[in-house]
Amino acid sequence: MANNGRRSVKAKKGPTIGTGGHGRKALEGKGPTPKAEDRPYHKAHKSKQLSERSAAKRGTGARSAGASRTGPKGRATEEVVTGRNSVVEALRAGIPAKALHIAIRIEMDDRVKESLKIAAERGIPLLETGKPELDRMTDDAIHQGLVLQIPPYEYQDAYDLAEETVERWKKGHVSNAPLFVALDGITDPRNLGAIIRSVSAFSGHGVIVPERRSVGVTASAWKTSAGAAVRVPVARAANLNSALKQFKNMGIFVLGLDGDGDVSLPDLTLAAEPVCIVVGSEGKGLSRLVRENCDQIVSIPINSAMESLNASMAVGISLYEISRQRAVK
Repeated sequence: MANNGRRSVKAKKGPTIGTGGHGRKALEGKGPTPKAEDRPYHKAHKSKQLSERSAAKRGTGARSAGASRTGPKGRATEEVVTGRNSVVEALRAGIPAKALHIAIRIEMDDRVKESLKIAAERGIPLLETGKPELDRMTDDAIHQGLVLQIPPYEYQDAYDLAEETVERWKKGHVSNAPLFVALDGITDPRNLGAIIRSVSAFSGHGVIVPERRSVGVTASAWKTSAGAAVRVPVARAANLNSALKQFKNMGIFVLGLDGDGDVSLPDLTLAAEPVCIVVGSEGKGLSRLVRENCDQIVSIPINSAMESLNASMAVGISLYEISRQRAVK
């Protein structure tokens, strides 16, 4: 078609008269893109909220699987046992449990089936839990879809336990003289569990642990005790030396175990009396103040080629000898 000799003019792009610069404002955008965890519609935001709520309930700080955490004033908070082998062994040992968490659509094997069976028989709540929550509970430890929640151990007071035991003995309600074991600087929960087991085997009345710089009753201690932790009370002392002085005022003889003791275990003459055995760590032994508060330092005769005995082994040997002497008398 003819254009009558005139060229068509192409319209310019851009804002037209009367737009008020709306196009310019649109180009400004909404600022930088927020992080995924700050976008309410993103799954990372929900994970962040769960973590914050969890931190508020549990307190901050990381933990390793199966290890207890410490809350305000040194009180133990809940801990977890993770992994299929560890969980089934803990349940077999009769460790107290608050709940058994099972991953959604978990792949079943013999360990999972046995864990479910034991938990059901003991009345432990079974909770089907998503993997993100299990990861949060365990601080990303390897859990294999199985997590056992352990409630905090209820410690007795060291003075109250000793006083109650002495009174019951004086009234004839306890046949054996009071027998306690106190730990000085021991931090391995397996040592505590083994000591609890020995105390139970030789009719002891309790184990004393300091509040600070000392092992507590963890899942590992429960498991090593082979259930003896149910029968033997573990008491806490705010200060071990003060507790030992109080024991002595009650008529309880304090015997420290050390390789260079002034009394050999077979020559011990106080076995029939109320006794508290104090054992130190394998590396450092008894602390200076604890040694000063002992009535006697007792040594166990061993081959000179050996440096020392493991703490739990030394306690077991000592308890056996005291038990043997009490049976003779």
